[in-house]
Amino acid sequence: MNTFVSSRRASLAGRISAALLGGYALAYGFTAFFSVYLPMSRPDRVVTASLLCFAVWVAAAIYAFAARSAMRAWVLFAGLAAVFCLAAYLPVEWRSRP
Repeated sequence: MNTFVSSRRASLAGRISAALLGGYALAYGFTAFFSVYLPMSRPDRVVTASLLCFAVWVAAAIYAFAARSAMRAWVLFAGLAAVFCLAAYLPVEWRSRP
């Protein structure tokens, strides 16, 4: 019984940390990516991406608790954040890095 309780607590802690930290990393990557690639003027891109990142963070938090395991949520968040961040910092020649 004690092992079951500690297993549930570890799972809950993993989901909470995925929702907070992984969701934050995903929202940051989303903001950086769309601050570069939205077809608007730079101030409009930054404001729009910054406002939309809150919706991304909420969606990530919901997914963290809906996923089959905390590890799946972590892998998805880390993968998407890495892709968004790398894509945002690639266009060096455009001089529009976030």
